[in-house]
Amino acid sequence: MTNQAAGPEQQGPDLAVHRWRAAAAEPSTVLIDGFHALKHTLRFGGEVRQVLTADRAALAALAAALAPDVAAAVLAAAVEVPAAVLRELVPRPHPTGVAALAVRPTAAAELARLNELPRRAPVVVLDNPRNLGNVGAVVRLAAGFGVTGVVTTGDLDPWHPTVVRGGAGLHFATAVARLDPDELPPGPLYVLDPEGESIHTTRLPDEALLVFGSERHGVSERLRARADALLAIPMRPQVSSFNLATSVGMGLFHWQAGHAAG
Repeated sequence: MTNQAAGPEQQGPDLAVHRWRAAAAEPSTVLIDGFHALKHTLRFGGEVRQVLTADRAALAALAAALAPDVAAAVLAAAVEVPAAVLRELVPRPHPTGVAALAVRPTAAAELARLNELPRRAPVVVLDNPRNLGNVGAVVRLAAGFGVTGVVTTGDLDPWHPTVVRGGAGLHFATAVARLDPDELPPGPLYVLDPEGESIHTTRLPDEALLVFGSERHGVSERLRARADALLAIPMRPQVSSFNLATSVGMGLFHWQAGHAAG
């Protein structure tokens, strides 16, 4: 987590800030915003490079109360800096007054996890999503359901700081990658689409790719044409759509229920 010249306990705020600025400029670094994101990053094996806090005593109390399993690691890495300095370094400081920098997994490593067969749980595919917060919520859902991974297509970076914040650091609990539609992992393709058959008629296999489109445009014709099945989540007439994260949650619950029943 630290260089050999100075561990966190020897670093003053100035050195910590200098190291933070240097690390934050590296493309392989991702911002971990807030205590809950930090605890999840550590729990699921994320490589944390640096931790800053505006209140070390408050951080210690949080760690002891909410994450005793990683409390020692949190405090060993933490350096206290003035709150004003933390606000300069982090665009939107978390109410818990703590931020960290972690190493983003390589695309090759994430792809290897996604391609590994057999799978015990589906892969969620978000086709050209537009809302960063929605993607973060989907990552959090995926981690909770034990999904193999979350894949996005299109321009949105699923490791954007806003997505990581929305995912509460749970990117490290599942594989998260942006891929071209032609690079999707192997497995039967189930596209969630209003014109499909009711999802209740189908048991979703563990190796499924569950494809969800944006609320505005739905799934692209490119992926619809490749679908092994089009499935619809029943919805009240005259209601336009469900929120993306809500749709993913319902789809994963259906998979989980079928898995448990089998």
